Amino acid sequence: MQIHTFSIVAYDPHEQAWGVGVASKFLAAASVVSWARGGVGAIATQALAKVSYGSHGLDLLGQGKSASEVLEHVLAADDGRAHRQVGMVDRNGEAVAYTGSACHDWAGHIVGEGFACQGNILAGEMVLHDMADAYRSAGGELADRLWHALHAADTAGGDRRGKQSAGVLVVRPNGGYGGDNDRYLDLRVDDDPDPIGKLANLIEAHHLFFGTPKPEDSLPIDATLALELQQLLHRVGMLTGEITDQWDERAQTAFWGLVGVENLEERWNLDRPDQIDRVALSYLRKRFG
Repeated sequence: MQIHTFSIVAYDPHEQAWGVGVASKFLAAASVVSWARGGVGAIATQALAKVSYGSHGLDLLGQGKSASEVLEHVLAADDGRAHRQVGMVDRNGEAVAYTGSACHDWAGHIVGEGFACQGNILAGEMVLHDMADAYRSAGGELADRLWHALHAADTAGGDRRGKQSAGVLVVRPNGGYGGDNDRYLDLRVDDDPDPIGKLANLIEAHHLFFGTPKPEDSLPIDATLALELQQLLHRVGMLTGEITDQWDERAQTAFWGLVGVENLEERWNLDRPDQIDRVALSYLRKRFG
């Protein structure tokens, strides 16, 4: 079974992050295609995918070999290379790609500064051109730019067989949950009629729950906001008794309980109880009315 898909590998020197974005008419494509290691590089292996291109390729990149050296090595050792497609970016941002002569049309790749786009059984060449243009022009984190690349490719026709799965993987040294791993973001939609749309929602949620609050988004909890928050806490059963406009210890303790239920600890805690993050407040208003 071949993974007919479009993908992008990329390196962001400012974030010191490496990532892979992929979409396909294939169940859980990201589980096969996407490989990355913080401080090492990122690899997408597809078409008649040879999964060891990912694992072995990262090991070679980890030994200090360049992306071009690793690509040459894995292809030379593979008799089935005509059926393979792969994109790689190394620790220094060198990007390379390969499309085997036996990959199904339309198939090809584009290599840019710090990234490579590749795809097969696409609606046409414009899919990759739009993908690369979107990546170059998009703002936000690396994860956001990878998503924009996937969205542009999909809008241009994408995988001409249809849609099923999509994923974005971003790694950076000590960037994962708890700080003792590199898996900053690993989000997948494995089986859905609108995988890229659903992936956008997951990335937005990741920014909410795991993002670092910005100082400019900090709001003082004045009497008006204290009353609103107490009313919200009362509605959800986290606060009993009199509702006031005082942000006192009783209200703060109840709100801390709600923060724990909603996994908002990155955006509010008892160290700064008289401030609330605008992003968290917007989420709570939307969720609870």
